[in-house]
Amino acid sequence: MSATDFRTEFVEFAIAQNALRFGEFKTKAGRLSPYFFNSGLFNDGASMGKLAGFYAQAAMASEVPFDMIFGPAYKGITLAAGMAIKLADMGRNVPFAFNRKEAKDHGEGGLIVGAPLAGRVLIVDDVISAGTSVRESVTMIRDAGAIPAAVVISLDRQEKGLKELSAAQEVSEQHGIPVVPVATLADIVAWLTEKNAANGSEDDKLAKIAAYRAQYGA
Repeated sequence: MSATDFRTEFVEFAIAQNALRFGEFKTKAGRLSPYFFNSGLFNDGASMGKLAGFYAQAAMASEVPFDMIFGPAYKGITLAAGMAIKLADMGRNVPFAFNRKEAKDHGEGGLIVGAPLAGRVLIVDDVISAGTSVRESVTMIRDAGAIPAAVVISLDRQEKGLKELSAAQEVSEQHGIPVVPVATLADIVAWLTEKNAANGSEDDKLAKIAAYRAQYGA
């Protein structure tokens, strides 16, 4: 399956799961967005397994070298574990780890659960908004003497953050690592365009997204 194929399949999967919806939604930044993406709706075994498979495909397609996976608490925990399982199914067995929100002072103790942070570490998270979890993850990885390799996320909205860059671009610039999305807003637009062409019809989704991108696109 090509990169384009799995991205198209991911968009269709997100819509079928109701994780990707079209309409009018207010973002945390107060913007009226013509679409909404909620990764929290991948909340059963089948959908989480499929989502983890898309993450594994995106990581492999990016050709970013990595030795292990790290999932920041909390959403990154299931993603890291699921992605490691899917990569093993694809013939690439790698260790994974995640962090606790608070250090544990008994048992194995510490903030990190799972494999020791070592080598080139791939960070996996749902989306990037303020970039806080990525910043904390990069610090933990470097403090352990390891190297942050990249961040894999489900969707890049490709819109401006506080300034002209998108949240993903800001993270990449700040930490010197690539951000690898399973899909982007451009992939959603491509899917809608193809769907309209196949149906021989036009709807207002594309026009509304185009207007939104003209105002907020990075």
